Amino acid sequence: MRHQTGAYRLFANSNGQTMAEYALILATIALVTAALYQNASTILDSLVNNVCSLF
Repeated sequence: MRHQTGAYRLFANSNGQTMAEYALILATIALVTAALYQNASTILDSLVNNVCSLF
């Protein structure tokens, strides 16, 4: 098929777009993980104090 419509060309070459989407998802996961890691000591300390206050 030599004659391709614009829409076909747009969706047929989406490898770069897919890789960019995966990169954005990976970056978001990395940022959330870094934020949780930085706050982990505060969260765990609060959790331990709440559990200890029950006894």
